[in-house]
Amino acid sequence: MNFSTGTTDGIFFEQSRARSCNYFFPARVYQLDITSFHKRMKRRNLQQMQQNQWKYKIIAFLLISCCLGSFVLMHMWHNRIKLQLLSREPKISFLFIARNRLSLDLVWDQFFQGAKEPIFSIFVHSRPGFVFSKATTKSAYFLGRQVNDSIQVDWGEASMIQAERILLQHALKDPLNQRFVFLSDSCIPLYNFSYIYDYIMSSSTSFVDSFADTKHGRYNPKMHPIVPVTSWRKGSQWTVLIRKHAEVIVEDEVVFPVFQLHCKYKGLEKEITRRPLTHSAWDLSASKDPERRGWHPLSYKFSDATAKLIQDIKAIDNIHYETENRREWCSSKGRPSACFLFARKFTRPAALRLINTALLNFQ
Repeated sequence: MNFSTGTTDGIFFEQSRARSCNYFFPARVYQLDITSFHKRMKRRNLQQMQQNQWKYKIIAFLLISCCLGSFVLMHMWHNRIKLQLLSREPKISFLFIARNRLSLDLVWDQFFQGAKEPIFSIFVHSRPGFVFSKATTKSAYFLGRQVNDSIQVDWGEASMIQAERILLQHALKDPLNQRFVFLSDSCIPLYNFSYIYDYIMSSSTSFVDSFADTKHGRYNPKMHPIVPVTSWRKGSQWTVLIRKHAEVIVEDEVVFPVFQLHCKYKGLEKEITRRPLTHSAWDLSASKDPERRGWHPLSYKFSDATAKLIQDIKAIDNIHYETENRREWCSSKGRPSACFLFARKFTRPAALRLINTALLNFQ
């Protein structure tokens, strides 16, 4: 009985266990499959991530290499251009402000012929629409040298300064232009090209006529604080500028809109020689000719064009500014020198007389 019962219980137990094993075994296998699948996927994702990381590293390396290569090439190209510029002689840009044609173009033609190589450039600001052609100039140096965006200029107004800015904008496009000389249509050179070129290029400063203006009514208090009265100066517009100062004038968007005369920036005093290179005869108090008195400098006529006049101008070696009780002694390369390289205002008959009598020798 016990045996039978035990047997029966044993059989029941074995059967129940068999049923339990038959029921739970597939689930356990399924769980094992899912676990191994996840592990395989993780390994695969990890491998892909590692592969992608290498790809990203390679792409980043290539991009950095391209950037560095481009930078090196640009640097080499910049140095090459710089060496080319340094190997070439810097230019002086002659900037003429004229009403129409240049009546003294023949004088300047002989002057520019004295240049052994093209180390100068010419730009002319004339009235809008005026063109320097064979019909309007007898000098090949001025053919087509007018700027194409000229404006109408009125004496004593800001348009005169704007005309100078336009000339500078054109001249600055050539990196070889390192000095900028403003000239009127009545200016003449006093020396040959090589002397003037050497004189101007040997100086690291701009030549700006600047002196204290003591007359009341010229300074407008509304200019303060951009242009304080302590910085107010008067001077001639016929300046000679280094390239740095030419760029300052062209890029200025603060001072020029405020006032109508040439400005002197704070911090540039050591880079400016406070005297002009162009002579003008302003002291006309002793003249008996009423036409030679007023706000304009003396115009030299045919009878004025003598050897003594040219010699007297060339002999000037200092300039006295009465309003500042200041005397500016002229020098070049650290040695005493003549003050003026150019002179105005010469009429056409006066200039032709100087040429015909060989008083101006540009050879």
